[in-house]
Amino acid sequence: MSVLLFLHDTSLATPRGAELTIQQLIKLGEEKGYTVVLDYLKNFEDTKTYIKKADLVVLNSTSRCNYELELAQYLIDVSTPYIKVEYDYNFCVRRNILCTVDRNVRSCCHPDKFHLFRNLFKGSALNVFQSPKHFEAHYDFYGEAVSNKLIMPPTVEVDRLKPSEEKDESVIPFFGDLNFLKGGHEYITYAEEHPEIKFMVYGRCQLRREMPPNLTFHDPVSNDEVLEILGKTKQFICKPVWPEPSGRLAAEAFLSGCEMISNDRIGTFSFDFYPDHKEQAIEEMKQAPENFYKEVAGILKNSEDKKQPSLGKVLVYKSYGGLGDIFFTIPSIYKIGEVSDALDFAVAPRLVDFFAKHLKGVRVVNEKEVRLQEDQYDNIYEFGNYPAFRGYRLPHALRYPTHKKVNQHAIQHYIDTASKLHADIDNNMERYPFFERQPDMDNPYFVVHHGAGFLLKIWPTDKYAKLIERLSEIYPNLSCKVIMGPDDPDIEQYFTKKMPHVEFVTGGMIDVGNAMAGALFHVGNDAGITHVAGAFNVPTVGIYGPTGPGSWGSFAQFNELIWGKQGVCNILCNYDVILNCDHKICLNSVTVDRVLEALYKVLQRAYPNLENDLVVNPQTKFDTTENDCLITLGDQELLLEYHSDDMKRNVEALLIDKTDDFDNDADFKMVIDVLQQQHILFKLPKFQSKVIQA
Repeated sequence: MSVLLFLHDTSLATPRGAELTIQQLIKLGEEKGYTVVLDYLKNFEDTKTYIKKADLVVLNSTSRCNYELELAQYLIDVSTPYIKVEYDYNFCVRRNILCTVDRNVRSCCHPDKFHLFRNLFKGSALNVFQSPKHFEAHYDFYGEAVSNKLIMPPTVEVDRLKPSEEKDESVIPFFGDLNFLKGGHEYITYAEEHPEIKFMVYGRCQLRREMPPNLTFHDPVSNDEVLEILGKTKQFICKPVWPEPSGRLAAEAFLSGCEMISNDRIGTFSFDFYPDHKEQAIEEMKQAPENFYKEVAGILKNSEDKKQPSLGKVLVYKSYGGLGDIFFTIPSIYKIGEVSDALDFAVAPRLVDFFAKHLKGVRVVNEKEVRLQEDQYDNIYEFGNYPAFRGYRLPHALRYPTHKKVNQHAIQHYIDTASKLHADIDNNMERYPFFERQPDMDNPYFVVHHGAGFLLKIWPTDKYAKLIERLSEIYPNLSCKVIMGPDDPDIEQYFTKKMPHVEFVTGGMIDVGNAMAGALFHVGNDAGITHVAGAFNVPTVGIYGPTGPGSWGSFAQFNELIWGKQGVCNILCNYDVILNCDHKICLNSVTVDRVLEALYKVLQRAYPNLENDLVVNPQTKFDTTENDCLITLGDQELLLEYHSDDMKRNVEALLIDKTDDFDNDADFKMVIDVLQQQHILFKLPKFQSKVIQA
């Protein structure tokens, strides 16, 4: 007979709903003739051995398992089919998605775990949820990845219920520890408001709050005693703070004839049998374990993968947000295209030619014209804007359930939302570049954009001019192309000398794209042009001020982000604050040397195979004596003691005089290696010959 392996991280002796359900499922499986193995997830090697020997794995809770993520990935990769039985919200580090009921809860999910569980649900032969509400919460996050489902009511052993004709109105019990998530505060408040009633808690107090005299604590009781007490109870309070996936105790109280004082966060009460159809509830709860094993039999009989149908002919809009936001959606557009028969991407008329030239396998259309042709499409999606504020009001708008919950780049939020549309959409972000780029080594150049759509976010223009002048000294053989939009500041007035190698790109997006497609590197503000550079995978330095780069940073493979606000200003900026800020210290405090340091880091990583020069970090300071050299870089200090006259001469030639008149022997090479590790020295590429694209 087939071997079923149940994986669970908690002893079944624990008197909770999940453990009681697993006990019932194991017992029924054995009665049906299956060989059932239970593993408590203590040793990964043992677990892997059990999985290889099993015909079907039933994966229950894993959040207490110290190899949880490795186990999830192993199940995804091996050929053994598995069922995922979800009792909580285990993709969330809190296991309770408080973020959906409390706006103050942010970044509550571990990104790696969140994305891994999406693939875990997607690869499962069946996903079992505890209630319609429980499933809907998962579908809101993961969409079609969880659509292969079974929704089971709590497996209450209804034959053991003990409803009584006589109901006690003088006592309202509470079973389990009195805590915040289970609605402990609501229970205490109700006790304070009803001093004539006794409130008996069968568990511990886990709240820091003064207890009213009519509330007492008692030792926990067995499930049989719980059912005995519920059978005689007139009223029962169940007002959890978190969205309770099931609520087995609430179901037992409901079926025992209690009057429920509850809220809308109890999963069991989202079934259509509540509150008026107890007989239907009893029948469905009796049948739940049998329904589970019907699915098990089907999986064991037919384990072939079912191909998901195509999305058909798809139209995607990006009608709201800045230029950079459009580029952030490109990975998602490509992913939707992979599961569609054809995909049309609708953009503003001025952008049609640009995207038509660079997007591959996607037809770019005029959004104004295509709105009159929507009946030609099987599916229409509007990316609106992330985070969505006005975007939700647009027709066909997609929602971003991971906003404020998963701390990650906006690109990944767009991908996560796109992956809800189809189970086969891969939600990994791994594509570089989006557009083709080949540096022009016949006429090598770099690109600078000193402007922005919102000019109060720009690094001072005079500093950009100084940067370009410094770069002309560092790289006299490179030209500079300055992107100059119609509203961007006039940078020419800030140059202190003639700059014949500077060319201004003043045309539309086609010209901007042509400039980026041949560029060696780019320096720019928190603006759309920086994200154009990202789309071409141009090594980039992005300069950010009032708004942080977290979700909207440059997404080039090789990039450095400078956020001037860190350490100099702790004011939380919004639009009004930015408009009324006189000092702009977040941007004014960023020096040319700091930008050069960031650029050196980028170029060293992006072009490791080119001939290079050793250059000193321009932010480094030196204090020399006859016997040593104290090197200061920010808060970091490094003391080099001279062990010989040769070492002193080599250190001063390299760091102070900045010449190549030093002996690169084995001993001094060790010094150089340390200085490179500390970012005091960089290997700066020379750009004197043909290069391999970064």
